[in-house]
Amino acid sequence: MFISQAYKGNNTWWRVLITIVLTTGIFISNFIAIYLMSKEETDKLYQSMKDMPSYQSLLINLSPFIFLLLLLFLLVRNLHNRSVLSLTTSREKVDYKRFLFSFGLIIFFTIATFFVSYLYDNSNIEWNFHPIKFLTLFCISILLFPFQIGFEEYLFRGYLMQQIGIIAKNRWIPLLITSVVFGLFHSANPEVAEMGFGVMFFYIGTGLLLGIMTLMDESLELALGFHLGNNLMAALLITTDFSAIQTDAIFKYSGVENPVDMLHEMIISIAIVYPIILFIFAKKYQWQHWKNKLTGKIQP
Repeated sequence: MFISQAYKGNNTWWRVLITIVLTTGIFISNFIAIYLMSKEETDKLYQSMKDMPSYQSLLINLSPFIFLLLLLFLLVRNLHNRSVLSLTTSREKVDYKRFLFSFGLIIFFTIATFFVSYLYDNSNIEWNFHPIKFLTLFCISILLFPFQIGFEEYLFRGYLMQQIGIIAKNRWIPLLITSVVFGLFHSANPEVAEMGFGVMFFYIGTGLLLGIMTLMDESLELALGFHLGNNLMAALLITTDFSAIQTDAIFKYSGVENPVDMLHEMIISIAIVYPIILFIFAKKYQWQHWKNKLTGKIQP
């Protein structure tokens, strides 16, 4: 099964430590630096990012993931002596149809729920479409977001899920740990400061959803497709003044004084949309034995 794929490689502790430090060191250092800064220094940093042209900010934020994803693959292949395929799936080959189905499903749900919300109350949503700026945004997003979501999925739901799983010898501990750590890695985002730590329920809940997909399907394809579709829609469909990355999206949320409204929408997506998505996947791919898949023991 998926977690047991880690047994195909060399998992001595120092190899695992080197891989984690090299691939997450930049995030840990940034995380510590943000929390050591004063509020004035943090606000100044976020403001400097807002003052950049949006395409430049997007390039600066996403470009490092090209190097980090390739580095992770290199370490798995040459330090752990196993294939990237074993980090992706327990099947004999990657199922691209799964990726495309998940990608299309989250795009459909995102657009549908946005327009329902828009028709219900659009008082805080502005038309923000500028053809040239949007085309630039679209090209950068299509080129670079796959590296960003690829790194996060291969790191959290791939490498860490497998390594923690073979240490804990069960499935529920890696599921919980990777979900919480995934959320914590987003806690330095400016929207957390704006909307409060309640938004962490969204990040951790999303990590939990992606982890459930991975364990139930014994592969990363569904999580990769969902994560890519979700991030593309976040960049292309609507932007806010307090997002982690400012973009020239089609719409802009202008309710800066009451960002709690957006937090409520996030919580609704966790409580309603996420279970529906899991139900659709479960029916389509005939998922069974939920308890064992999510909490069972790991056998070498």
